[in-house]
Amino acid sequence: MEEPLPPGEQPPVVVEPGPTAPTSPATPTHPTPAPLASPVATNGKLQVVGNQIQNQNGVAVQLKGMSLFWSQWGGAFYNASVVNSLTDNWKVTVVRAAMGVEEGGYLTNPAAEKARVKTVVDAAIAKGIYVIIDWHDHNATQHTAQAKAFFTEMAQLYKNTPNVIFEIFNEPDYESWSEVRAYAVEVIGAIRGAGAPNLVVVGTPTWSQGVDAAASNPITQYPNVAYTLHFYAGTHGQWLRDRAAAALSKGIALFVTEFGTCDASGNGNLNLNETQLWIDFMNSRKLSWANWSLHDKPETASALVPGASTTGNWPASALTPSGTFIKQKLLQ
Repeated sequence: MEEPLPPGEQPPVVVEPGPTAPTSPATPTHPTPAPLASPVATNGKLQVVGNQIQNQNGVAVQLKGMSLFWSQWGGAFYNASVVNSLTDNWKVTVVRAAMGVEEGGYLTNPAAEKARVKTVVDAAIAKGIYVIIDWHDHNATQHTAQAKAFFTEMAQLYKNTPNVIFEIFNEPDYESWSEVRAYAVEVIGAIRGAGAPNLVVVGTPTWSQGVDAAASNPITQYPNVAYTLHFYAGTHGQWLRDRAAAALSKGIALFVTEFGTCDASGNGNLNLNETQLWIDFMNSRKLSWANWSLHDKPETASALVPGASTTGNWPASALTPSGTFIKQKLLQ
């Protein structure tokens, strides 16, 4: 759940003066075709059918990859070299751009954070992998207008691009499902109104563990919607897998856009045995996943050791125990 840590544990955010990022055209005139034999060339547009995410041929697809860290703190890793290394050396099929919204993020410096996201998205498109544009916020219902404006722009830009997945609310914390659902309907309406049919993933209550609430009252106004399941193996065990299985049995599709190998704090209690049980569960259900996180912060959830290269091609010595384990799973 990588809840923000107490003040002092995150580096201060310095907003540098400079020119405003150029405005992108509404849509690419000629979307870049996916490289031959790449995940997107093979699978194409993603579509929710029942409780599955299926590819263009109606076959259930399971994406596997890495989530980047909050963009305002992990922005050094938001570059094409990192995306290329993850694709070529780790064989990821999805990468998640976790755009921080509060605490010096998008609300404070929208041009810079948007530019970081676009850099990752465009690099993923060039490699033919999927990419999640994540509104990384715990209080999105307080920022509905900003989210609608942001996702309208992203939808206009990437509506013809099958690589792009919109994650519109990372982790609701204390909001009820009715509040999250109302927010989601508004934001999805903006995305669909901009002409984008792309897969949308909606966060669920209690740090995206409340998939049962979503299953009991799913969004019916719009198609191609999945729901977020997050877990941290040092905290969440069989009870949450049972809840996920029950939600799937009610007919909703789930996407594990973030999980950790440790405690929900992101630190302590590396639990690879429980992580393996989760991976077995996700494999058995064809649940797509992204591991938290591709970053060098000194905490258990990080895949990289402090000081690791911010441009990829990491040697084994640059990987943490968590990073070593997850890379092995991606290569299997």
